[in-house]
Amino acid sequence: MSLNAVTHLNFRGQAREALEFYRSVFGGQINVVTYGDFGMPAEVPGAKNVVFGEVVADNGFRVMAYDVPGADEPLPANAPTTRRENGTTVTDERFFLSVRGESVDEVTPIWAGLADGAAVIEAFGPAQWAPAFGMLTDRFGVTWIVDVAAQQA
Repeated sequence: MSLNAVTHLNFRGQAREALEFYRSVFGGQINVVTYGDFGMPAEVPGAKNVVFGEVVADNGFRVMAYDVPGADEPLPANAPTTRRENGTTVTDERFFLSVRGESVDEVTPIWAGLADGAAVIEAFGPAQWAPAFGMLTDRFGVTWIVDVAAQQA
């Protein structure tokens, strides 16, 4: 038996847009079911919002998202609360999404895609602990870490 942990993102009317953006970055297939698909009348506000959505890519990337019912105003995509202390980034964010690849060439296009409209916290490049590392908050307010797995001695 095998278990998977999949990140599930909550939005307020932006889930479809966010899923389409993540598909443009990671590739794969997008699946979206709306509240209307589950029987909500089309004229009801929120009927076109996402009740279940996901992006699943052949490279192993998967993320789920939905629009919180009754919450139509998008949350502001503010930069996270971060600061530098003794050369280290410290943040009050409750979670990050982490994408780790095997080579710089593999993750560079992912970084470039996520960086479109993002607030960069740590520029993508070599780090003491990895061939490449970067941290940003995307245009939807989600904080991502993109890095390359360091070879263990």
